[in-house]
Amino acid sequence: MQPNKMTLQFFCPRWGQEHETYDAFCRKVKEAGYDGIEAWVPFDAVEREEQAKALAKYNLLLIGQYYQSFEKDFEEHKCNYEKQLRNLLEANPVKIDAQTGKDYFSFQENKALFDLAKGLSTEYNIPIAHETHRNKALFSAHGTKAILEKIPDLPITADFSHWCNVAESLLADQQEALELACTHAIHIHARVGYEEGPQVNDPRSPEWEQQLNAHLQWWDAILKHHQKNGATNLTITPEFGPFPYMPTVPYTREPLSSQWDINVYMMELLRKRYQ
Repeated sequence: MQPNKMTLQFFCPRWGQEHETYDAFCRKVKEAGYDGIEAWVPFDAVEREEQAKALAKYNLLLIGQYYQSFEKDFEEHKCNYEKQLRNLLEANPVKIDAQTGKDYFSFQENKALFDLAKGLSTEYNIPIAHETHRNKALFSAHGTKAILEKIPDLPITADFSHWCNVAESLLADQQEALELACTHAIHIHARVGYEEGPQVNDPRSPEWEQQLNAHLQWWDAILKHHQKNGATNLTITPEFGPFPYMPTVPYTREPLSSQWDINVYMMELLRKRYQ
């Protein structure tokens, strides 16, 4: 599958690599062949400058990540949401991945957050994609379908691993929801989930072939939609995570696989598949 005149850009998650300095992390990212990183932007001026300098030094792009959906009270939540998004936008990322809302907020409450993000996206001229993530507004395939039908211009980050976990299936009975979601996706989190969890222990292992192929087909559909509509760019973050996403040996907590190696593998697999 070879997209016409489409550039794929791969981003490395900071998640799981926080023990590294930004300089060391960005050097590894560049040497591995990524185009950039996906990360939260610190409020602390010193840490923020460290991040910016490392990105510039190694000529890497930034996708800002918002994940701080912690407040139960909606008004407090909304206030913090705007504060966090503005902090990310001020760093001038190419895009923001936002874990927007809560699964227990009403549609109108979650819509107010989507509307706020849309206004900020227009103000800064930076796309904000809302992630299909457990516990957030877009936590399930069927729930997201209902939202997308009511908000037809909502851009999303496709992380369908979460939906597999929520639905305890590979979503074979929710094709309409998947097809609609694929037309809204402007960013991909390339993690492979399965019926009982959001992350297989190693996608290179043959016992996960069915799950890997299901996700590949969904990502293929996103790419085809972008091609059909003349898009010239698609961003992908291989986002296998550390413990507790990564299964570990009891007591020692030794990871069963290398998070770093798996994410590099996913990048190389998708680059070969699509380029």
